[in-house]
Amino acid sequence: MARTPSNMLPLGTEAPQFSLLDTVSDTTLSLSDLKGKNGTVILFICNHCPFVIHVNAELTRLANAYISKGIGFIAISSNDAINYPQDAPDKMKSHAIAEAYPFPYLYDGSQEVAKAYDAACTPDLFMFDADLKLTYRGQLDDSRPGNGLPVTGTDLRHALDCLLEGKKNTATQKPSIGCNIKWKS
Repeated sequence: MARTPSNMLPLGTEAPQFSLLDTVSDTTLSLSDLKGKNGTVILFICNHCPFVIHVNAELTRLANAYISKGIGFIAISSNDAINYPQDAPDKMKSHAIAEAYPFPYLYDGSQEVAKAYDAACTPDLFMFDADLKLTYRGQLDDSRPGNGLPVTGTDLRHALDCLLEGKKNTATQKPSIGCNIKWKS
């Protein structure tokens, strides 16, 4: 199991725009269509990564808790579906339904969106304010497969609460750790 860290895009970076296939609705959706009134969380995930599987339930709980507070959630898979067919769009759709994702699960087949966000691993999390300026990036919490720590979403939850309360997030932002994005050769 590879342990690739986030690249930690600079805070204040404006969210790169995109339009991608939502594998659940089979429609093309853009960041403009999906951004939240108060903020937006972009999750680079995939179906098969043990690090993502470890946090899937908490990602769903967080989204369910914060969507009603004006936070948009968007999941994107950028993995090479030719060499990793378990991450192909049809499998993404089945996975999103099985996990009851309350957010769209978009396919970045060209991998251009992952490159624009400097995403490196799954899960790689980015939170933007209402103006689509980056205010948080990094880990969900300190839990990893096998380390015995509970999955709580503490780091992202704290960042979301700071955003909604208009407070500066002074907590240390730690890189996420996960499987590397499966880049095309």
